[in-house]
Amino acid sequence: MPTHSEIKPLPYTAQQMYDLVADVGKYPEFLPWTAAARIRSNEERGDHWVMDADLVISFKVFRERFTSRVVLWPDTKKINTEYLDGPFKHMLSNWKFEDTDTGCNVHFDVDFEFKNAILQKIIGVVFNEAMTRVVRAFEVRAADLYGTHPAS
Repeated sequence: MPTHSEIKPLPYTAQQMYDLVADVGKYPEFLPWTAAARIRSNEERGDHWVMDADLVISFKVFRERFTSRVVLWPDTKKINTEYLDGPFKHMLSNWKFEDTDTGCNVHFDVDFEFKNAILQKIIGVVFNEAMTRVVRAFEVRAADLYGTHPAS
């Protein structure tokens, strides 16, 4: 089961990065391998929001739709995602955003496994690089939205 975890310091506020990652409907505009996104539901539940969303991922000859439940914690600036339906055996990801003196730290971790053994092997070979590209895509998107392009 591939897992990836990283902490990335960025020159943006925790709120800016939280808002960017929480905007799931915009993922196809900038996120690698994301061909489409649809928000099925988004409801407030006291101190958090629960969003069900479909994403279509496209990688080489594979194109798969999956549904996730995204739990948004605006006060603590955390986002938890769990897999509901699609090509995975399981998938969990977590984001946490903390303000610092120079911007914020973005904490990201993901753990998933595909049902399809061939796709799992293909992804497994490039998994860490792929996750680094995903985090980098959020970083570039933040620069596009908020200014201050980071060094490449």
